[in-house]
Amino acid sequence: MARPNVGEKAPEFSAKDQNGKTVSLADFKGKTVILYFYPKDDTPGCTAEACSFRDNYQSLVGKGFAVIGVSIDDEKSHKKFEKKYSLPFPLIADPDKKIVEAYGLWVEKNMYGRKYMGTARTTFLIDGNGVITHVIDKVDNQGASQQVIDLLQ
Repeated sequence: MARPNVGEKAPEFSAKDQNGKTVSLADFKGKTVILYFYPKDDTPGCTAEACSFRDNYQSLVGKGFAVIGVSIDDEKSHKKFEKKYSLPFPLIADPDKKIVEAYGLWVEKNMYGRKYMGTARTTFLIDGNGVITHVIDKVDNQGASQQVIDLLQ
């Protein structure tokens, strides 16, 4: 699928988080959602990104945001990642790639000349009505939460 654009309705999803709880985008109606997609639990870049959101979580929540991470890792992997880094937000398990495909983020990647399929690291900001207001394609792993804050000031 093609990646949804600013001004379009965000694709709805319903999937389990690291605690086995079903989480849907509809659960966050009325809140601005920071929906960030990352390639893999407990890798350096993904850890830096998750910890950036963790470190600024209270500030983001105080501004009315909800933070949700999504990767193709399973619930067990997410739980381990959550515990290791004390992550206070849901990590959605998408092992069947339905969500990453709905958002157009299951893409061909290239590392050291080797081509493979993977998740494009991308952050969507979704308003309380489910409409995409911003898309961050070039995510700064260390400053991922600051990128969001800067966009909204």
